[in-house]
Amino acid sequence: MAQQTPAAGTAEAVPPPAGAPASRSGAARPRPAVAGVGDLFQHLRDGRARTRAELAETTGLSRSSIASRVDRLLESGLVAAVGEAVSTGGRPPARFAFAPGSRVVLGADLGVTHGVVELTDLAGEVLAAHAAPLRIADGPEPVLEWVVRTASHLLERAGRGPEELVGTGIGLPGPVDHGSGRPVRPPIMPGWDDADVRGLVGAHLPGVVLADNDVNLMALGEHVHAWRGADHLLVVKVSTGIGLGIISGGRLDRGARGAAGDLGHVQVPGRDDAPCACGHTGCLEAVAGGGALARALAADGARVEGVGDVVELVRGGDARAVAAVRTAGRDLGRVLATCVNILNPSVVVLGGSLAEVDEHLLAGVREVVYARSLPLATADLRVVRSQMGDRAAVAGASAMVAEHALSPEGVDAACG
Repeated sequence: MAQQTPAAGTAEAVPPPAGAPASRSGAARPRPAVAGVGDLFQHLRDGRARTRAELAETTGLSRSSIASRVDRLLESGLVAAVGEAVSTGGRPPARFAFAPGSRVVLGADLGVTHGVVELTDLAGEVLAAHAAPLRIADGPEPVLEWVVRTASHLLERAGRGPEELVGTGIGLPGPVDHGSGRPVRPPIMPGWDDADVRGLVGAHLPGVVLADNDVNLMALGEHVHAWRGADHLLVVKVSTGIGLGIISGGRLDRGARGAAGDLGHVQVPGRDDAPCACGHTGCLEAVAGGGALARALAADGARVEGVGDVVELVRGGDARAVAAVRTAGRDLGRVLATCVNILNPSVVVLGGSLAEVDEHLLAGVREVVYARSLPLATADLRVVRSQMGDRAAVAGASAMVAEHALSPEGVDAACG
């Protein structure tokens, strides 16, 4: 993509320094222009302390421009003085760094039968948390009222005021139009279609309110907290249903309307005998989802009602359950092999309740993915269990809001 030239008056010209690294085309790589306070803050987001002189050298801005921007960041609290650098003569220069504790974020992960809310700082450090049973089928008003009440309790427990809250992120177990935050015909969320999630929460809590599908947030949580160096990452949730979150080029890829990653309704070759709740047959969810495995095992005489019972049977060494999970892993692998060939991730992460028996599920997935994907795509591919576990989605919800708040636009707004 061609680099756009900033409009006149919006940024200082930044000539490439002598010795700047060359691009692949051989041309010198210019530094990005720094137009405002929010742009300068991006140079401090890594947490490393810098002096005004170092920021001027990095950005090409004048000392006076750096000083005024740093002063505004200090006033906002997003940046704090963290000591002095070694003097080269005269008074030692002050050093500045990102202060993640200056604001707080709420993340909520709402499942079919449970909910968890966490209060974190801007770096994702958990300050307070609460989990409780709930019924998503009770509808948006009572469920979101619980989120608001829980948020107030967590702020009080952590000794933080509502004015410190930059926003709330909410993960939902169904399709969500990310632009509006409204669920779109969620199959397991009766009464939630087109619910104004942002409005219902924003009427009681300050800051931005963002909502997304829980699997997208799992991918974001795994990427930010466990796989920061993996710019191409697939996160699969294998529970009652099956979903996929995609990190591409270091960013969450939701697709055109937020429907990317609907893995559970991809048809598994040769499984047309399996009817799916969506009205089609042979869907991956109807073949390898935890609900499908529970129904199949119950029909075979096992005492099982849901995916949790399947996990317990496998842990207890039940041969039928072990075989069923291994077969589910192979069916999942058949679909994931196509994803690997198309998207070429460096890591595939399996999460969700069924991934708790990862030695059997992972074995089935790896067996097929490595056999059916191109050698170039699997040369460095890792297929692993989630490192974040059941915290992945709620951590992703917080990260989604923090990313919004710490964007150049968000910082500019915070600094007035």
